[in-house]
Amino acid sequence: MRFFRRRPSPPPIGEAEAYARLHGDRGAEILRVEPMPPPPPKPERKQVTGEMVRRAFERRLRSREDREAT
Repeated sequence: MRFFRRRPSPPPIGEAEAYARLHGDRGAEILRVEPMPPPPPKPERKQVTGEMVRRAFERRLRSREDREAT
């Protein structure tokens, strides 16, 4: 008992048809694509020091204490 049937093989094709299937139509119509513009320059980032982080943390703690006091 056979569960799978074989499909009949397609008829052979010529060299010209095989080339056309593989490479597509090489017509005269050529699509020109404009290059993308370069992205805008990124702003320079300021160097963050440990002192700046410490001051920001202290400000945040003070503002938290001020909110709790009111």
